Amino acid sequence: MFDRYDAGEQAVLVHIYFTQDKDMEDLQEFESLVSSAGVEALQVITGSRKAPHPKYFVGEGKAVEIAEAVKATGASVVLFDHALSPAQERNLERLCECRVIDPHRPYFRYFRPTCAYP
Repeated sequence: MFDRYDAGEQAVLVHIYFTQDKDMEDLQEFESLVSSAGVEALQVITGSRKAPHPKYFVGEGKAVEIAEAVKATGASVVLFDHALSPAQERNLERLCECRVIDPHRPYFRYFRPTCAYP
């Protein structure tokens, strides 16, 4: 279906705000983490929600926007700055037709040994 992540790949990044205050430091930290892992961010998608959507974590419209960004940019992976459930990850992978990864899964730490994340 699609290959696993390799350092040097290109990604669409997704960051969702759950408060009225858009904390840009969180987004900048995520972008730095991705960069230190050797990933080129082709596009950053942000949005706001009151709570995660059960199917995609983001709303259905935002999920379609992410899938369209993957196709338009040729990205091979989507990186979320939030913990996804296995079902959300699977649903997004089917929609985007590429690997979807969040930094809270153990395999995110295998991107690159020099990648520092708490």
